[in-house]
Amino acid sequence: MESNMQESEALRGLRGWLVLIVIGLVISISRTAYSLLAVHYPLFADGTFTVLSTPGTTLYNPLWAPILVSEALINGLFVATYAYLIYLFISEHYLFPKVYIATVIASAVFIPLDAWVCSLVFVDEPIFDSNTTKELARTLITLFIWVPYMLVSKRVKATFVMHKPQRADAHTAVIS
Repeated sequence: MESNMQESEALRGLRGWLVLIVIGLVISISRTAYSLLAVHYPLFADGTFTVLSTPGTTLYNPLWAPILVSEALINGLFVATYAYLIYLFISEHYLFPKVYIATVIASAVFIPLDAWVCSLVFVDEPIFDSNTTKELARTLITLFIWVPYMLVSKRVKATFVMHKPQRADAHTAVIS
């Protein structure tokens, strides 16, 4: 029993492979925030959104408004989630592995779904352009390497233990 506790203490901490995960999170929040500021914001600020989403204009398509608004909102949600994940990571919060896994899965679903929806507007373009393919490849690598790591790593189990609610002891619970 004592050797298990010593092993757990030796593994505890934001070291080892976990450093790569937080680097990935910092890169992800930076890339997604940059996309929001450099791509999405100008679409709404310079009148492009109005031209694309107003019936009667030459570039109008009824799908533009929901696509652009959804992409901006979802990317904003990803930025907020990455920031929350960095907080959970730094605080060694017990929820980090679960929220991280859910975020990776959400990203793996969002990228091809977004590409498919955009293909409804860009009918002559391939569904997966080079940027979408790179993004999907990054996400799938994360999904197939880091999600299993989160699930089986002893370091993850030893590190992310803070703020875990205490279970009520069955012997001290009062039955009314």
